Amino acid sequence: MKLQLPKEVLDIINTFQKKRFEIYIAGGAVRDILLGKIVYDWDFATNATPEQMLKLLKDKDAYYTNEFGTVGIPPTEEGERPFEITTFRTEHGYSDARRPDKIKWGKTLEEDLKRRDFTINAMALARVKEWKSGRVEEKLEMWEKKTPALLLSCSPALILIDPFGGQKDLNDKLIRAVGDPNERFSEDALRMMRAVRIAAELGFTIEEKTLKAIQKNASLINKIAAERVRDEFFKILASSYPYEGMMLFRNVGLMQEVLPELEKTFGVEQKSPGRHHIYDVGTHSMLSLKHVAEKNTNPVVRFATMIHDVGKARTYRKLDTGVITFYNHELASGRIARNIAKRLRFSKKQAEKFYLLVRYHQFTVDERQTDSAIRRFIRKVGTEHVPDMLDLRVGDRLGGGARETSWRLEEFKKRLVKVQKQPFTVHDLKISGHDVMKELKLKPSPKIGEYLQILYDEVVKKRVPNEKKELLKRLKSL
Repeated sequence: MKLQLPKEVLDIINTFQKKRFEIYIAGGAVRDILLGKIVYDWDFATNATPEQMLKLLKDKDAYYTNEFGTVGIPPTEEGERPFEITTFRTEHGYSDARRPDKIKWGKTLEEDLKRRDFTINAMALARVKEWKSGRVEEKLEMWEKKTPALLLSCSPALILIDPFGGQKDLNDKLIRAVGDPNERFSEDALRMMRAVRIAAELGFTIEEKTLKAIQKNASLINKIAAERVRDEFFKILASSYPYEGMMLFRNVGLMQEVLPELEKTFGVEQKSPGRHHIYDVGTHSMLSLKHVAEKNTNPVVRFATMIHDVGKARTYRKLDTGVITFYNHELASGRIARNIAKRLRFSKKQAEKFYLLVRYHQFTVDERQTDSAIRRFIRKVGTEHVPDMLDLRVGDRLGGGARETSWRLEEFKKRLVKVQKQPFTVHDLKISGHDVMKELKLKPSPKIGEYLQILYDEVVKKRVPNEKKELLKRLKSL
């Protein structure tokens, strides 16, 4: 394994070691290094207190604004994440299943790693070269005896510290809690979603005891702030395996707690005479997510695709003929989408996009539609959302067992392009109110707007082209 530590990382290590402090690369950075991935988040663990760190790092604009012993160092490049260095600590009491009631600075790396969530996140890397003096040298020798020495090919050399078997779980593609999983999840219930998220990002499975502990403690997720739940949820949807992630999310009981509206759609049948659907609503929704994810990486679009038919559980009707109907399910789905966005604290922009995609997903692609009808559809959805809406439609079709597209859908796409070349409002005309006043020698008045509206209507009806010369010529004849 070859690794070149960034200069900034070596500088941080040098700064601490020169003052005889212990410092280790820790957490997700170690996991990513062992997986051969690019490291974006460099985290460190140290026996130095926050106050000592601020003195050590005074020339690096270090800051400390939390109660968890984490000191931050701003990145050198715009867009990069800050470096974070945290004092060894132990945590006690989690009465709200969200945060520790009491935090104490720790003295050893072992006790710090013991409090972490999963074995693959409870590893550390220690620098070997030029760190040979007294107590620190004894510490390294101790680690070399306690754990297999994995010396990474870099300068300086690094030794892996892995007291809980994280490297083996990494090789076996397993998510395993450190110690008793019930304790880990009662300490911070969001760890249950994090387990699903990491599994979806890496294509891993959750170890059996850890899985059962999530199923047992799933209701604790309701104690977590909506913003934290939303962020983890979006990360699952943005992962490399969103379909598998969401199926796992359901299988461990978290969907029932976070998205009960979607859980209710499983088992709602759709197969009936005259319908192409071959799956129940919930299964269809998950498969739609799977297919849209092949085209679209936006987590909001993936989320909207997953719940686009959520209103069918409320609008289900089975007629005496055996035909199943879901009249106005898109209206019900739209209302539910608004509630979900509000509950999970979406941003205003996210909430609007989410609602529009769900509310108007049942758009018509009849070849007999007029340009005006297509223009109304674009106005309702918003030009910027049209490509995402088409991706949702394709995911919907494939998730229902239909072909990816049809000649009607392809024709509709062509007409969307054609219609968008036409003006949508008076402001799209090639002349303005100033042109009208100049041409007709008029002063500002409501009459100017009336002339522009007449010209706009005639352009829409294709009686006059949207060209300045032709519009001025028509204006003179009014």
